[in-house]
Amino acid sequence: MVAQIKPNDDPQWAVLDPAGWPDDDVEYLRTAMRWHFGEDTGSPFWLLRAETLGFDPVREIRSYEDLRRFPNVVEETRDIPVEDLIPRGYGKNPPAPRVFESGGTTGVPKRIILMPDWMDSAIDRMIAGPQFAGREPGNILVAVPSGPHKAGSLYDYVAARQKTIKFTIDIDPRWVKKLVKTRQHEQAAAYVEHLLDQIEHVLSSQRVSMMVITPPLLRACARRPSLVDLINSKIELVFWGGAHMTVDERFELKYEYFPNARMLSRYSSAMILTGARERQGTNEDEDLIYDPPSPVVTFRVVDPETGEPVGYGSRGQVVMSHISKGMFLPNNAERDSAIRVRALPGQIGDSVSSPAPLDEFGGERVIEGIY
Repeated sequence: MVAQIKPNDDPQWAVLDPAGWPDDDVEYLRTAMRWHFGEDTGSPFWLLRAETLGFDPVREIRSYEDLRRFPNVVEETRDIPVEDLIPRGYGKNPPAPRVFESGGTTGVPKRIILMPDWMDSAIDRMIAGPQFAGREPGNILVAVPSGPHKAGSLYDYVAARQKTIKFTIDIDPRWVKKLVKTRQHEQAAAYVEHLLDQIEHVLSSQRVSMMVITPPLLRACARRPSLVDLINSKIELVFWGGAHMTVDERFELKYEYFPNARMLSRYSSAMILTGARERQGTNEDEDLIYDPPSPVVTFRVVDPETGEPVGYGSRGQVVMSHISKGMFLPNNAERDSAIRVRALPGQIGDSVSSPAPLDEFGGERVIEGIY
């Protein structure tokens, strides 16, 4: 009797295994198109959406530039039943995904799913990344949103792997955005002080060597002398992200307020399920450059009016694409602008520097708040 091979176990899909990283970018792309638009392997969402595309992704998407042909569907993730996002290739009884949401910067939050195989590989990459490699494992204070947000939740898995302790605080970025939107600035400031009180309590009472934090909260910490002292005396690494930081702010925070802590960042978006690392070798007085992990994640920097690439060194809107076994989100025009930078050799698409929020996105005022 010949064993029946499930789509998830078929050798042809091995190139999509998130535990590895593809050697052949073109093979990866074409395999992903067959997976996401195959009747037995694609998600209900994409199989239905394919009927409206006006082209055949399996036959006609031959290069990463062709991803521009797809509509930006991330707005639809605000209301899609998450079960419809799970590719059928995971089987009739697929493993349960983790569901995460965006910060709600541009309105009702969008949703993504992280399948268990992606989650495992993501934690592997985090632990091998610059925020952990070469450091003794230590306790972590996570001062970024958790709950429905990926940013803080992943550190539960990191702490479990490293047998360390994760401390966190109660933080609701959507409430702060509402306060800012309705010009309740005193209430917003009071909420930030409430967050600082929680951070100070953890640092003053517990052993912590790494702090994960957003730039607005780090700037607020710098205004409280007791927190400046605690961070300098206890924290070896400040890992920041989730909002923009200028070169001058980075220099000031590093050298005037927190000279005893190493600072490192990551440029991330919920809609790409991961982030782009800092390029090594950047001087302190230069904008950081972020290189996306292609071919799984690719960036383009474009003129928002024409959709065409801006020149290198010019600012444009960031367009992101994510292609993996568990999710396919192409051609997503983000709410960020950035300076277009030449990619590293072998990388697909653009790198970016100096990301910052657009003033308006999708008819809504962009409110960064604390995240």
